[in-house]
Amino acid sequence: MGNLFPIVVSVLIAAFCGVQARAETAVSIEYDFVERPGQVPEISAPSAEVRLRFLAIKAIDGERVDAALWQPAGKTVSATTLVIGVHGSGGNFAEAPIGTLSAALATKGYGVLAINTRQHDERVNTDNFLAVRRDIEAATYTARALGYRTLVLLGHSLGNIQVQYYAANNWDPDIKAVVLAGMFANLPWKSRHILVADEDAYRRLSEAAFKTLREGKERDLLPFRIRRPNVQEEPLTGQHFLTYRSEASSTADGTYWIKRIPRPILLVRDAGDATIQPFEPYMLLSAATSEGSLVPSIKYELLPNPKGANPGGHLFLDTAQLLGETIIAWLGEQRL
Repeated sequence: MGNLFPIVVSVLIAAFCGVQARAETAVSIEYDFVERPGQVPEISAPSAEVRLRFLAIKAIDGERVDAALWQPAGKTVSATTLVIGVHGSGGNFAEAPIGTLSAALATKGYGVLAINTRQHDERVNTDNFLAVRRDIEAATYTARALGYRTLVLLGHSLGNIQVQYYAANNWDPDIKAVVLAGMFANLPWKSRHILVADEDAYRRLSEAAFKTLREGKERDLLPFRIRRPNVQEEPLTGQHFLTYRSEASSTADGTYWIKRIPRPILLVRDAGDATIQPFEPYMLLSAATSEGSLVPSIKYELLPNPKGANPGGHLFLDTAQLLGETIIAWLGEQRL
């Protein structure tokens, strides 16, 4: 990837060669500034006041993470709050709402490092939920290596649970806040009772997924498909079903993770969102404010949409400006 800048996560190995021990590097995270990846739609900085660059990041397990870095030209990196943006199911960092939101935030003085996770675009429904934390981890360590000292995690749709999982399990002091947009509550429950909504079909998916796991073929596509809102049935792998959709084995449940996040949280939903049910944000609010929750504060913003329920609501197509204004205002309240 050109000139690589390693962010080394070292394991010291006492390899005595004669009388002298030598430290070896077991694994590392690496990043490199690159040209815009060919598969990424053309995007450009909104003005000369914003600098846009692209990165190729190698996660700790070797996975490539493409990213877009938006930086206000008039601010030093160390004085810039950086938002790490994570897209939804089968999305990418250039599409709505992450792409439009990145430009809006950068115009108002925030940096944005928006990443493509290992389930972007054509890789939808193929990933292992537990592995996506490596992509977010790679982004956070790259941000630190670049000199950013204040981080905010932002996840849209499927990215919401990935961000929740990371924030609940990584209490790094430079992660100051979490923003969740178009967020579901409990994906395994929703997959079974709302998306599939057919016990025989769900049982066939579950049995097929377990079969791939037992045979060591969990990365293979299942012989059955799963339905998502507003799209035709889609193929999926055994590992995706077991780690995202199965009530028996998945931990992609926001009502579990949200109350374990020790940072302020903002929830934002477009009132026209036909993918996220109106009750789902309240399930998250209830969990986050329950007894013993670690969340210091949480706020829920419902953005009005005169069109009513529509497919574009989940992507904030009609409320893009209001989404940016809402997040910027809340970050200001947090003094970020």
